[in-house]
Amino acid sequence: MFGKVKSGRQPVTPLPFPVYFWTVAVIAAGGLAISVYLAVSHYRVYMDIGYSSFCAISRSLNCDTVSQSPHAILIWLPVPVWGIVGYTFFLLLMPFAKSQGAQKIRIWPVLFFMALGFSLYSVYLALISTFYIHSYCIMCVANYGINFSLLYFTWLIRKRFQGPGLIIGLKQDVVFLWSAKKSSIPFIVGFTVVLIAGIVLFPRYWQAPPPIVSSNVMTGTTADGHPWIGAADPEIVITEFTDYQCFQCNKVHYYLRQIVAQNSQKIRLVHRNFPMDHRVNPLVKKPYHTRAGILALMAIHAAEKDRFWPMNDYLFTVARGEAAINIVKAAQTVGLDANALKKALVDSRNHKKLKKDITEGIQLGIEGTPGFIINGQVYQATLPVETIQELLK
Repeated sequence: MFGKVKSGRQPVTPLPFPVYFWTVAVIAAGGLAISVYLAVSHYRVYMDIGYSSFCAISRSLNCDTVSQSPHAILIWLPVPVWGIVGYTFFLLLMPFAKSQGAQKIRIWPVLFFMALGFSLYSVYLALISTFYIHSYCIMCVANYGINFSLLYFTWLIRKRFQGPGLIIGLKQDVVFLWSAKKSSIPFIVGFTVVLIAGIVLFPRYWQAPPPIVSSNVMTGTTADGHPWIGAADPEIVITEFTDYQCFQCNKVHYYLRQIVAQNSQKIRLVHRNFPMDHRVNPLVKKPYHTRAGILALMAIHAAEKDRFWPMNDYLFTVARGEAAINIVKAAQTVGLDANALKKALVDSRNHKKLKKDITEGIQLGIEGTPGFIINGQVYQATLPVETIQELLK
């Protein structure tokens, strides 16, 4: 009476091939653009004293923190540079998919497996950000989305245009590229040569040794007992609240020491401790910079023995590169007694001095490191280089 109802899905009519092709091309170009931005940002994090990326929003959302991680380097190159390499290779392969012999189904399996590799590495980086760095890069997350989009669309094109199984398709892609060897082989060989040359010649700016700082500068102690270096009768007083495990503090430290050495009759730099260690700093609620408190106590002891600035330079040099500081080695390097240095770490007087630095920093409005007070004005997170240059004029 009612007749038969046919079941089953109707075949999907694919959109015109150029729609899929250019969608993938635009997505890959977006990934390339983000990778270029991240590569420039990585360089500036290490080399530009006043740089802070727009996505350095908080401790948990901070592209700069991710850039500072050793996981931001892969096989002698920054990860975003590898992103530039990967997306460029992907885009340069795509014209082969538009050639007459491609028949809409060729080299999509190759591109699918490339996108799969990108996506799996994205998962790895996300896990590193979650469990090791404890901070996320917004632009990196955007690239994760791009990688999964490429994976989806390269799969979808295969499905829409009835490509063979992935493994069979991959084998056929190799045959197809070999059949176009007059263009494919020079492209692949040339790209490989450029890549190897880039790896060899790329500057390792993240491994650059710290600049040499002059020791021929006057030092002393303020009336409140805080170590200073620079001018006896200063025109500009810079008080730094710092953490020896803080990357930005490390970068700014060497810049300030050079500026003080060049203007030793005008600038005085005063040191205050502000370790972002949850065991000593009430602003920090979770484990973070877990050795910073001990390092600050070492510096306090060195200041009592008139060895603060050698210890300060030493701690900034080694704090970020070692899992644990060797107390004996540190004492020998700066000319202190190792046993006395060990005892200083549990001395209640030193703990009170450290607490005083942190408490007064909080009262002044310091919320993180580095923090600066320049002629009475508080500056957070970055050093106002322009302000110092203007004052020097």
